[in-house]
Amino acid sequence: MKPQLERKKVDYRTIILVVLAVIAMVVLFLLKQDNSYLKYSPLENGRPASDFTLPGLDGKMVSLFDYKGHVVLVNIWATWCPPCIEEMPSMEALYKEFKGENFEILAISIDAMGAKAVAPFIKKYNLSFPALLDPEGTTKISYQTTGVPESFIINKQGIIVEKIIGPRNWVAPEVVRYLRDLIRS
Repeated sequence: MKPQLERKKVDYRTIILVVLAVIAMVVLFLLKQDNSYLKYSPLENGRPASDFTLPGLDGKMVSLFDYKGHVVLVNIWATWCPPCIEEMPSMEALYKEFKGENFEILAISIDAMGAKAVAPFIKKYNLSFPALLDPEGTTKISYQTTGVPESFIINKQGIIVEKIIGPRNWVAPEVVRYLRDLIRS
């Protein structure tokens, strides 16, 4: 009776290896095809910035393309992020430095709770630059961020000229000089 039972046993290792081999062949086949949707194209300097339209805390919809002709600092952040909190005072100082010039800060919060988390944060830190809400993280995907904060400096023509990972002192003299040169160009 035992020999019959052993014939009915399934060799799961063999099945797993066969399935993995089939998957590997399918992936190799697809990679050899000219399928642009499978190719990774990193977001880098010199590429046009992806447009987005997101609500502000006041409910008004804001689009990046509304600021064509302006230098824009797009900052992707979250209220729970210590490095984001660290750079907010210098972002506020930068915003005040360039107020009235062709410059804008669009701070995009990826907090899942949206305005419930962001509004008290903005009030607590006395921030006056526009805070946009992206609880679904669509800009995080389109801008290919790996964490928060990540910032993008976009020139007047809508081209990404700098990608910055991590917090910055936005009022450091070299940063202010760089942005002023972009605004004047």
